[in-house]
Amino acid sequence: MRTGGKILIDQLVIQGCRTLFTVPGESFLAALDALFNEGPIRTIVCRHEGGAAMMAEACGKLTGEPGVAFVTRAAGAANAVSGVYVAQHDSTPMVLLVGVTSRRVEDRDAFQEFDIKALFAPIAKWAGVVRSPERIPEYVRRAFHTALAGRRGPVVLGVPEDVLNAHIETEDTASARLPAPAHTPGEMTRFKNRLMTANRPLIIAGGPGWSRTAAQNLASFTETFNVPVATAFRRQDHIDNRLKTYVGHAGINCEARLAEGIRSADLVLVIGEQPAEITTGSYSILSVPNPTQSLVHVHPSPDEIGRLFHTDWPIVAAPEPFARSLGRLKPPPNRRWERRRRDLRAAYQKSLKPAPTPGDVKLEDVITTLSAELPDDAIVTNGAGNYAAFLHRYFQYKSYPTQLASTSGSMGYGLPAAIAAKITFPERPVVALAGDGCMLMTGQELATAVQYGLPIVLIVANNGMYGTIRMQQERHYPGRVLGTSLVNPDFAVLARAFGAKGETVSETAAFLPALKRALSARGPTVIELKLDAEAITPGKTLTEIRNDQKPQTNGCSDRDRRKK
Repeated sequence: MRTGGKILIDQLVIQGCRTLFTVPGESFLAALDALFNEGPIRTIVCRHEGGAAMMAEACGKLTGEPGVAFVTRAAGAANAVSGVYVAQHDSTPMVLLVGVTSRRVEDRDAFQEFDIKALFAPIAKWAGVVRSPERIPEYVRRAFHTALAGRRGPVVLGVPEDVLNAHIETEDTASARLPAPAHTPGEMTRFKNRLMTANRPLIIAGGPGWSRTAAQNLASFTETFNVPVATAFRRQDHIDNRLKTYVGHAGINCEARLAEGIRSADLVLVIGEQPAEITTGSYSILSVPNPTQSLVHVHPSPDEIGRLFHTDWPIVAAPEPFARSLGRLKPPPNRRWERRRRDLRAAYQKSLKPAPTPGDVKLEDVITTLSAELPDDAIVTNGAGNYAAFLHRYFQYKSYPTQLASTSGSMGYGLPAAIAAKITFPERPVVALAGDGCMLMTGQELATAVQYGLPIVLIVANNGMYGTIRMQQERHYPGRVLGTSLVNPDFAVLARAFGAKGETVSETAAFLPALKRALSARGPTVIELKLDAEAITPGKTLTEIRNDQKPQTNGCSDRDRRKK
């Protein structure tokens, strides 16, 4: 007879879980005990449930299989919400296990009792509670199936303490296996025929469910047909950015020529992505609900196709098999769109030339150095902040998967994601970028990196403020600064206090030697960049943004002021 905890862990092994991220809690001690001798699963002890959930999400994003985290009831589960939301917004398969109060004290306002379904229902694909130990295999298989089916996402499964402690006999279940949504040869023929009539076609690649092979097949198709391809917000690694057909990133502050190229296209093929606000420029370059372009939308979930945009050619397919079919198509002798592709590519290449910013450390030069020095398979992670605009503009992603970034714009994501990346791919270099505000959202996870001896590199862009909010504050309320200035620690000293290496870069020339030392280190390294607060965004200073705007009047018009 096994405990419920042992049955649970056995099911995780069957479902293919190899890494479990956790902050331990007394509500699931039986499950922790079952992990004691469980060789297939590596247990990573984290310092905050939000960090653990983000690590699980990043693991799911990298592997395509559900990342798994285990947290305790109430406060622990509430802390994990941030990672669950990232998974929901990014369509990442993930399973969050939560130890909850025993059944015998339910509905009595017991210690740390909470309604798991009410908390997670708005952001999870499914939230359930296993109230019978015999049904643990059934619930776990369903959790993994649901996380992977259709539009992928997070599932939350509560397991009461007494369910985990129970000793019972029950049968295991098989692993969840989902058939990939299949498109037909006829659909590919119709798509090719439609492409042949287009004058200004363009592809947008994004979403989950990709692989290195899928990215290579897409690249082969675009090169053979000479079709321009852009990537959706923070999905830049879906195609080699060095290819002549890659024309840029449809992200925040999308390059003007690319935005116009999408807007004026007569055929847009969207693969794997549900184009949302950022990728569509607040729905201005791809309008809702009736795009001006002829839209071919390829997505594994039929529920997503046509939900926001009228779609002329819906194709229910996962990116992997669809890209394979694209790679088999034969090109036409006449490709009318070649000149347009060259123009869009030229505009993208022009955008790679760094626009100078003030200060002794030029973040634009740091990123171009990073792009040139890292090997093609290096994984780069980031959270949210204006520093990320420099990364998305100047870094070229060369292979898949090499980018880990939250499309929900969650601060603090970079460090936990880097930890998950190094655990998943220990042989590959991993570099995380964080702002000074971003770093201290999840900075305690540096202790996790030290505990497991993970040689990651964390670059902290320190400009002494919440940069994105300050920029918008100056844009809408110039000169009226409140709540966006920061007093920071010495991040290099802080890193050494954790047991990591720490360096401070005060001039651009010092960055490359520091990077080389960090990449050869045996443990984690923090490189703090001392940035000028004026260097707020590529090509524009904070003062220029402030001077371009007219002060707000807090609702008081000029006529009202004259009356007063």
